[in-house]
Amino acid sequence: MNKLQMESKPQSRSVFEILDERGFIEQITHLDELKELFEKEKVSFYIGFDPTADSLHVGHFVSMMVASHMQKAGHTPIILIGGGTAMIGDPSGRTDMRQMLTVQDIAYNVSKFKIQLSKFLSFEGDNAAIIVNNADWLLGLNYVEFIRDIGAHFSVNRMLSAECFKQRLEKGLSFLEFNYMLMQSYDFLELFRKYGCKLQLGGNDQWSNILGGVDLIRKVEVKPAFGLTFKLLTTSEGKKMGKTQKGALWLDSEKTTPYDFYQYWRNVDDADVKNTLCLLTFLPMDEVNRLGDLKDREINDAKKILAFEITKLIHGEDEALKAKEATEALFENRVGGAAGASVGARAGAGADMPSTVMSLSDFTNGINVLDLLLQTTVIPSKSEGRRLLQQGGIFINCEKVDDFKLLITINNFINNELMIKKGKKVYHKVIIG
Repeated sequence: MNKLQMESKPQSRSVFEILDERGFIEQITHLDELKELFEKEKVSFYIGFDPTADSLHVGHFVSMMVASHMQKAGHTPIILIGGGTAMIGDPSGRTDMRQMLTVQDIAYNVSKFKIQLSKFLSFEGDNAAIIVNNADWLLGLNYVEFIRDIGAHFSVNRMLSAECFKQRLEKGLSFLEFNYMLMQSYDFLELFRKYGCKLQLGGNDQWSNILGGVDLIRKVEVKPAFGLTFKLLTTSEGKKMGKTQKGALWLDSEKTTPYDFYQYWRNVDDADVKNTLCLLTFLPMDEVNRLGDLKDREINDAKKILAFEITKLIHGEDEALKAKEATEALFENRVGGAAGASVGARAGAGADMPSTVMSLSDFTNGINVLDLLLQTTVIPSKSEGRRLLQQGGIFINCEKVDDFKLLITINNFINNELMIKKGKKVYHKVIIG
């Protein structure tokens, strides 16, 4: 029995109570019926993922946590990969059409997803998670039969009132995308028939699509089906979390390093700490409430725990410890001057801190500080570099630099390492290799 299975023993409380207490639940169909269902039996449920990239990102994190809570409570997860629907693209939350993928692209992306999902779900045991691909039933459909048998149950007027379509009508909604709701609803029907799946889960932007599937099953099969949406991961100001200057915060260490991943959560706003602890960690709620109620400087202690717990979930405890140690070396235990920078650099090396390897010959005659900043991509342009230097925003080995003509030589390196700091939070290491 693996660790996930050991942790997945049924809990005494209903999973509904757990999800509600932690603040996951946004909207529910047939509330009383669903609560009664959770009390009476273990449920097969599904969550869908579009394989539009070769990694999941922070936007998928809440879905993974909900699926994990559900499985630990004894329910059975069905992970549906939208291999068929991805060839059309979900218009929800989009202002343009998605790029269409090949079968080979989708298969590769699914293989990457399973690795990441395995950190949250067990694919072994009595209520083992399974992965299915809707391409298996969608790609072979007879279109005329599909429209006749399935389309007859959908009202165009009602569909056009759905938020996912309203947003697109202003710029133009293709008939291709208009089919998406029917196809996703058919997915639920297919999973109901094949696996006894009674519940679809998804982010609240999927509410209209989920309603379509619930209604379809209740009309066609005349049996109960349910839908539940959970909150999207947003800041206290309502902005989506997981966006950085470099783009999405990916769960693949090749796309977002564990160090950068840790730093993102270490620097969340004070107002977002408690909600993030609730949604993205398995810490007991007593501890979540204690940490979330800390104020002023003490809230930093909560942020350290938050960053460590989340990074541990995604990248493992070893990488989380390396990221923690690197951060402490840079921000808290710096011993001053170049020596402090060297300590930070050595700790950061294990945490995949952003770095550039350069040749010894690059520094034989010295390299202008602006050229170095540009070459290491710390700055996008020399004009931006000059502005930062004028404002005191550039440090070399913890020493402020304000001379545009400064030459960086091998003498600036300690143990073949040099630390560049931009502003308060951006660090970049230069290594002689």
